[in-house]
Amino acid sequence: MEVEIRMEEGRKEPKVIILTGEETEEVRRLVEQLQELRLDPVPVRRQEERLLLPQEAFLRFYTDGKGVSAQTDTETFAVPLRLYELEERLDKSRFARISNGEIINLNKVTAVDLSLSGTIRMTLEGGVYVYVSRRYVKKIKETLKAGRRRNQ
Repeated sequence: MEVEIRMEEGRKEPKVIILTGEETEEVRRLVEQLQELRLDPVPVRRQEERLLLPQEAFLRFYTDGKGVSAQTDTETFAVPLRLYELEERLDKSRFARISNGEIINLNKVTAVDLSLSGTIRMTLEGGVYVYVSRRYVKKIKETLKAGRRRNQ
């Protein structure tokens, strides 16, 4: 596959054009993946300051009793959205819900530990540990298998 990037002055959003000799299953899958891709920045607050940060900056989003927090490599921010609203906005190929109160960035996972009791502990960059709730174990296993097949 050949990939080309062209810069266009004044363009706000990327535009993707696929040139192909025939419409194959691979091309249809690529179109679906591109349509699902979310590039929207995430609104966060640091005290009184309001920021828009790129999705790839985040390790995880979680509820903390006061609302929703977002953790990056270096700090934690308040998020003015509910977890289900975030889940709708985030790139589904990059983020996965692991419990009712937490969404993680799959690209930041450095280790996955499966225990004999069926629980899953994931290690994120920076040594952050998160646990997959029983309700989400099957979904996470399927997500991890699909990601492994895509990267092979």
